[in-house]
Amino acid sequence: MKITPGKLAGMKAVSTDRGTIAAAAMDQRGSLKKALAKARGGDVTDGMMEEFKTAVTEVLTSHASAILLDPQWGLPASKQRNPNAGLLLAYEESGYDNTRPGRLPDLLPFWSVRRLKAAGANCIKVLIYYTPFDTKDVNDEKHAFVERIGDECRTNDIPFFLEFVGYDPKGGSEKEFKYAQIKPRVVAGSMAEFTKPKYGVDVMKVEVPVNMKFVEGTANFTGEKAYSKAQALDHFRKAAAAATKPFIYLSAGVSNAEFTASLEFAVESGVKFSGVLCGRATWKDGIPVYATQGDSAFRDWLQTEGLKNIGNVNQQLTEASSWFEVYGASSAEALLTA
Repeated sequence: MKITPGKLAGMKAVSTDRGTIAAAAMDQRGSLKKALAKARGGDVTDGMMEEFKTAVTEVLTSHASAILLDPQWGLPASKQRNPNAGLLLAYEESGYDNTRPGRLPDLLPFWSVRRLKAAGANCIKVLIYYTPFDTKDVNDEKHAFVERIGDECRTNDIPFFLEFVGYDPKGGSEKEFKYAQIKPRVVAGSMAEFTKPKYGVDVMKVEVPVNMKFVEGTANFTGEKAYSKAQALDHFRKAAAAATKPFIYLSAGVSNAEFTASLEFAVESGVKFSGVLCGRATWKDGIPVYATQGDSAFRDWLQTEGLKNIGNVNQQLTEASSWFEVYGASSAEALLTA
């Protein structure tokens, strides 16, 4: 494995000194706007979206190696991040195409990798909804979509972070027991697919392969068993075994306690994950504070509860592996193309 100078610079910009990724995510758009509107009982302006993202960025990036933002409402916030924190920018439209089956993705119409890089991005992030169990036509379209982005990132010599979120192609809820039973195969199958060189993915941003609410004997267990603790740990190992590229975990909207417990399982299982890109598990409980009390109160909340939440996550990253270690290198520079 070799790496180009631009990709090396981008990876180093979003990593800690030891090559792990302790990034915060603040690229939520549609879901954030809906949550804020519900909490305040009224419309949410563009200025409010920018203000919320700026508060999160200013406070949390002093404890993060990078921040993930969107170019729609996040660019003002990107200018206020800690100087030591790198910047990832999202390239995809929020949500997915609901006019056709398969949760098909789309890109922001007025942006390109070239433009995102010019706006200050050290890395590009794209989210798709994916399951190996959807139809061949749906997945072929998604494969081609990712291939094109990989080529665009290669051309612009910038790292490509691919986030894939599983779903039930038959329309069931991903929060239910039935989906929990197949989630390990969805995650492992997705990692096996997008680790292939043809996609040009530099880092896979993945879900934990189990739903902690259905792991017997854990603090998050709700009473219906999909897996024992030993089975859950094995699912972490099997998913990780499919990866030939560095991968980091996403929080997928769960609570801070549940995400921290997931990372504890990752550590106990012995898998070589390279960090996290953690969003709502850090700041979502502050939404009603901002919505009802405003920016100043929200910043106070972030300085206490928000920093406590990100500290809980960072504590689990002491056992994370450097991304370059995945390739058997002792340093990032050892991978540099001659």
